[in-house]
Amino acid sequence: MPERQERPEGPERSETPETPEDSERPEHRGWRRDHPPGGTGPAGSGEPAAARGLARLLPARPEGRRLHPVTPWRRTWAPIAALAVFAVQDFNRAREWFTQLTLGWLLVAFLLLLPAAAAYGFLSWWVTSYQVTNTELRIRTGLLFRRVAHIRLDRLQAVDVTRPLLARAVGVAKLKLDVVGTNDKDELAFVGEADAVALRAELLARAAGIAPEAAPSAGEAPERELVRVPPSRLTVALLLMGTGWGFLLATIFVPVLIYSWTGSVGAAIATGVPMLGGAWVATLGRYLTEYDWKVAESPDGLRLDHGLLNREHATVPPGRVQSVRIVEPLLWRRLDWVRVELEVAGSDIGNSVLLPVAPRGVAAGVLARVLPGVDLDEAARVARPVPRRARWAVPVWWQGYGHGVTDAVFATRRGLLRRELTLVPHAKVQSVRLTQGPWERRLRLADVLVDHGANGTASARLRDVDEAYAIVDAQADRSRTGRRTARPDRWLT
Repeated sequence: MPERQERPEGPERSETPETPEDSERPEHRGWRRDHPPGGTGPAGSGEPAAARGLARLLPARPEGRRLHPVTPWRRTWAPIAALAVFAVQDFNRAREWFTQLTLGWLLVAFLLLLPAAAAYGFLSWWVTSYQVTNTELRIRTGLLFRRVAHIRLDRLQAVDVTRPLLARAVGVAKLKLDVVGTNDKDELAFVGEADAVALRAELLARAAGIAPEAAPSAGEAPERELVRVPPSRLTVALLLMGTGWGFLLATIFVPVLIYSWTGSVGAAIATGVPMLGGAWVATLGRYLTEYDWKVAESPDGLRLDHGLLNREHATVPPGRVQSVRIVEPLLWRRLDWVRVELEVAGSDIGNSVLLPVAPRGVAAGVLARVLPGVDLDEAARVARPVPRRARWAVPVWWQGYGHGVTDAVFATRRGLLRRELTLVPHAKVQSVRLTQGPWERRLRLADVLVDHGANGTASARLRDVDEAYAIVDAQADRSRTGRRTARPDRWLT
């Protein structure tokens, strides 16, 4: 039974340096407590003398589970990457140093740098461990400055498993832990694939309140596949999006124009490289990320599996979705395809994808699993246009704005070429406010802004001022009622 540490309510995740008293505890003396004295421990007769001597030279190894032995190779590259960043930032000085070095000095530097980087990777892995208790996950790390991260299990929002290409080749995976109240995800990289799946299941079981003695054997919750995006549909969808073609055309023509105006090859390259990166992200990069997208339903939320080279397994936790955005590019409308994006509370990524592309009917079915009681067709139908005088505030594009309310959500619409319908459940509204610019005051128009728990905002733009005040009062009442009747946000419920 792992030790139980009671603590008062506080931050969901905390990092504390280890004290001298901590180092005297049994788990900080370099060996785990489950090594019996006289067995395989440092004083045991079965331990070779060379190993015992090596253990005395190494830093104390904290108690807990170990990362996979392949991890030191990942961390070996950190010093080399730091030197590469320095060389890029001060390229001229780095070039002078390299031109002054002979082949012999380069070999000596390489022979010194590689063992030093390997030693850093091994030692940083040696002092890293993780431990699951009844109430928290503890991650001990730090080579020079020891740190202990306490991650409360009852505040776990998501536990994602990521399998990069090289990691899949050696059978390891990375765990990313998303905790309410933190901006960055903690991670455990790397653990064996089977261990990663088992640890994820154990953490979710403990977070759901399952008895500590039963949590390790609870196993992965069953799932039922809802939809899988065929690669052919994803390919057609990306070809019909104007963003990728726009970046590709700009990458071809803009550097040529810059060179013709300035005659500088450097200026043309400096302009074209960022555009090439944008074209990659909007086309091939998106295809590699969203390849073989699968959405499955399980008791712990909706599970998302996707990726060609870097396979990712993520979970949309129950009750944490703060808003949904339905995107309809111009060329998708004849096919009745939509893209579904989410904003999730506490996530370090503001927008995450639920469905990269799907028929509207399929998207509506999946959306009903995320936000029970939400009817996509009804939400689109109730969005009313803005007054005609709004054309003096926003010429042409004023026709794309709209707003409506259903029993479940606050809905806003925007866009003519690329339509976006944003839905915010009433229970997730944190605040509602009214804003007016000087030109809007003259036209008797106002914007109503609704803030939700993912630090995002949905805007009902260019409403009649009297209507806007009525929206603010009515939405405040709907939000209070929605929070009282909302279901609890719990795992496996």
